Amino acid sequence: MRLAVNPTRMELLRLRKRLLVAQRGHKLLKDKLDGLMKEFMNLVKEYKEYRLAVDAELPNVLKLFVLAEVTSSRLITEDALEHSRQELKIEKKTRRIMSVLIPRLEVSFGESAGGYSLIHTSSELDRAIAQLKAFLPKLLKMAELEAAVRLLSAEIEKTRRRVNALEHTFIPRMIETIKYIKNKLDEMERSNTSRLMKIKAQRLAQETY
Repeated sequence: MRLAVNPTRMELLRLRKRLLVAQRGHKLLKDKLDGLMKEFMNLVKEYKEYRLAVDAELPNVLKLFVLAEVTSSRLITEDALEHSRQELKIEKKTRRIMSVLIPRLEVSFGESAGGYSLIHTSSELDRAIAQLKAFLPKLLKMAELEAAVRLLSAEIEKTRRRVNALEHTFIPRMIETIKYIKNKLDEMERSNTSRLMKIKAQRLAQETY
């Protein structure tokens, strides 16, 4: 369906300029979409690796805490955890992927609150705390990648809608409208030429008589 415009030469020139801009924008958006898809696939692959690692490691970490509680006691384990408490610092930054701001988490550990008695606690607790400390950065990295995948997915969908709108609606309508205006102008020009020829023929006839 063509655009509702007046078939004038000014309108024809204006539409031709708009069509060039739209076609240029369509190419840029297509290139952006291709780039987004490439980055998205890389992120999905990395996220899958972290997800599998986290899913495999989490039960082992939890199992060590359960064993520590069984081999000592709940009270001793909780007291040891309280005394070994350590600050976890998470700094949120951003990075840009194809104009999309992606969160980036930087993890660091602060000073430990102290220590606990190695006599009354089991070796499983030592291993559990050590593994938990190594596990938390992986968990946060997985969360970072999951957020990145979601944001890129939303941007891909938005870009794809814009590409489709230009490709299947806006550009075809402008092309159809340009053809319509050109045909109308050609028709008007033929009509004017025919009218001028008739006037000329009438004048020649009058001059002959």
